[in-house]
Amino acid sequence: MKPIWIIAKRELKSFFDSLIAYIMLIAFVGFTGFFTWIYGSDIFFIGQASLQVFFEISYWTLFFFIPALTMRLLAEENRVGTIELLLTKPVTDWQVVVGKYLSTLILIVIALALTIPYYITVTNLGNVDHGAVLTGYFGLLLMSAAYISIGLFASSITNNQLVAFLITLFIGIFFHIISNVISQSVSGWSSQLFNYLSIQTHFNSIARGVIDTRNLVYFASLIFLGLIGTEAVLTRRNLSE
Repeated sequence: MKPIWIIAKRELKSFFDSLIAYIMLIAFVGFTGFFTWIYGSDIFFIGQASLQVFFEISYWTLFFFIPALTMRLLAEENRVGTIELLLTKPVTDWQVVVGKYLSTLILIVIALALTIPYYITVTNLGNVDHGAVLTGYFGLLLMSAAYISIGLFASSITNNQLVAFLITLFIGIFFHIISNVISQSVSGWSSQLFNYLSIQTHFNSIARGVIDTRNLVYFASLIFLGLIGTEAVLTRRNLSE
């Protein structure tokens, strides 16, 4: 566990040293705050003490922010050759993968934690469904965790950060948009399959306060596949050298 935490802290420090973390945190809080409190369908416009608008905005904001965070995790190390140096140290491929994964997940947790004042403010505006708020945050965290694992895998198969960003975005488009559209265009078992593959389906269910085992299994499966796929890429690289 110690090597994982060391790698996670190293990566998290690099986020802040390069100002990426500060830019991401300020942009996330500012963007979600603007649409939650000021623009169009904000809380005051709908006249309800609810953070539903915030969760919807955050869902799509993180959709674009996470690929920008994960694209450098392994792609940059592949480009400059430091991944070989890292893998020669007394750490396993799995520890490297999980450490880098945790660094990004911790940054997302920090970003979400910075929006807690929204929750405190809403509670002073009226009666809030606290359970729905908690599950909404939980849904964002699960969605982010799954998407980070996809981004990490994309970063492991290339040495170009832009390519890693685009691969993550394209995979995300399938799970966020295309699968949902296809499920509504077909019927029978095909519709059920693509509906189950849609991240939005599971996120919306959790955000409404429904914690279903199927939703948890879905996100856990995406996380596991992304991490195990990344480990397989690193292991294959080691064997080919």
